[in-house]
Parts: sequence; C-alpha cells; structure tokens
Amino acid sequence: MNIVITGGAGFLGVRLARELLKKQTLALAGGMPQAISRLTLVDRAAPPADLVADSRVRVMEGDLNALLEAGTPAVVAEGTDLVFHLAAAVSGECEADFDLGMRSNLDATRALLQACRGLQAKPTLVFASSLAVFGNSPEQPLPEVVEDTTLPTPQNSYGIQKFIGEQLVADYARKGFIRGRNVRLMTVSVRPGKPNGAASSFLSGMIREPLAGVRAVCPVAPETPVALSSPGHTIDGLIRAAEASDSDWGARTAINLPALKTTAGEMAAALARVAGKDVAALIDWQPDPVIARIVTSWPAQIHAARAERLGLLPEKNFDDIIRAYLSENPYAASQPAG
Repeated sequence: MNIVITGGAGFLGVRLARELLKKQTLALAGGMPQAISRLTLVDRAAPPADLVADSRVRVMEGDLNALLEAGTPAVVAEGTDLVFHLAAAVSGECEADFDLGMRSNLDATRALLQACRGLQAKPTLVFASSLAVFGNSPEQPLPEVVEDTTLPTPQNSYGIQKFIGEQLVADYARKGFIRGRNVRLMTVSVRPGKPNGAASSFLSGMIREPLAGVRAVCPVAPETPVALSSPGHTIDGLIRAAEASDSDWGARTAINLPALKTTAGEMAAALARVAGKDVAALIDWQPDPVIARIVTSWPAQIHAARAERLGLLPEKNFDDIIRAYLSENPYAASQPAG
C-alpha cells in the first residue's frame, strides 16, 4: 500500500507516520490488511532522521502548491492508495495573512484533489478539518452541544477555509474521483516542541512550558471552556477514518472527533495535581482580546456520535493527558512529576 501524508514533517504528520510504520499494515476502507510498502512525506521541512532512514519512506521537501504545480515527481503518483491531507496554515496565521491562508488551505487542497482525480484508481483521501468550522455569533448562536449535523458557521478565515475544503472533498467523492473522509480535529493538547501560530497554541504552552520550568501566558480567562483531544487519540481518529468501510463511515459530510470538555482553569488545576502547585504557578493569566475572541467563538461541548460508532471515545480527564505527555516525553519536565 502506498500512502501520502501532506504536512508529513509536522507534529501530527510525524506521529501519524511513525504509527503507520509501526502498524506495518492497514485495512483500507474495510478491506483486508495490506502491507504499507511506501510512505511519502510531503512538507516544507525535512522529517526527523528516523523517518528519513526508513527504507519505506520517501521525502518530498517543498511548498505543496509548488510541488503540485511542477508535477514531477508527482506528489500523488499512480498507485497511491491513501492520502492524509494534514498540511495547512494555522488559525492565527490565517487571520494575520489572508492570502497565506487562501493559498495554503484552499488552493493547495483543490490542487491536491485535482491530482488525485487524475489517477486511474481512485485513492482514499482523509482531510484534516477542524472544530473551527463552528463559530458562535450573536446572529446565529451555536447550540449548547454541537452534533455531527450542526450547521458550521465559522467566524474566522481558517474555519471558513477548512469548511470549504470539506465541501470540495465531499463533491470530489460524490463525483467518484476519490473516496473522501472529512475529519474534524479538536484542539490537540499537549503538543511537544515550540509554540506555533495557532490561536489555540497556548492550550499546549500553558502546560508544556511550566513543566519545563518556564513561565507561560494564558491569554483567556480561567473559566473559558475548550474542547481538547490528546495527540494519541487524534492519530487514532485519522487512522480509523481511513480504515472504516463505506457503510460504517456513512454520509460524505464530516465527522467530529471526540473531545474532552474542560476549561483553562481546570487545565491549570490538573497541572497542579500532576506536577505540583509551584509548576502551575508559572502560568501568567494575561488576557489577549484577539486570541480570546477566536477561541471563545469555538464550541466546547461536542457530541461525536458517528465517531463513537466507529469506536472512538474522548479522554476521561485532563490529568491523564498530562501524564501521557510526560510518559511520551520523559525529558519534558524540569523535575519529576508527583
């Protein structure tokens, strides 16, 4: 089986690649398990050395739009069975630079779909959308609980671009060009590494930095509700989307991945329980109205009925997410957690 991951050098792309290589086989769309023979990672940056060294991995380094326009070597060559489309400009970047968001999130998605359309055998394409397709506004307030069938009403450029991407994937699937799987990812926490340009980046930073003995800023009020998922559960959702049969998957519309509902204050309290009050005291509560406006427009309570039918469930509490982060990143804490 030949698999392509756009954004393959990013945090989720790298984690997905490692998990697929570890699995060695994949039962695509409910079929029999097939050996993963080729994994193509497409990104502006090079992936980590362990992935480059794997004989099954092919690296394509460069801007996705430019690579698709060049056409040689093809990003999605004949024989491509599955594409995970993770590459995107993130929410804060899209608000700051409209043209960047349109090129990275809209133009690249359509160009990738066109490339898939040109293949003789239709591939499965898993599109990483976002809960940012939902937005609260006075004119059209969100319901208390967001369902798979809730009408998306995005309130920022990133959410709008992701929703357009969902519709493009659905239409290319309707026309029989691809097998489309739209998956709405929740905010992922805790992410290792450095902060990125996402408006939600602080939801990892307010945990990651204090654990490393560094002060961190939380730009929203403690009572701000958020919907979160761990990195591991997010990867599970992407893989399950690829493996689900057409009948199990159901409609072409997107599914919401499960989310843990919590608040920024409850996250800080969980940090204190896991790592101690001195660590949690490294969080500085400094309101940022721009970030707060974006984050508070997103839903916090998700009912992911379709995902649950696929066997996907949310974490039980944020304490477990922090412990999983420390277990996976043993050098992330400046001192052992309690």
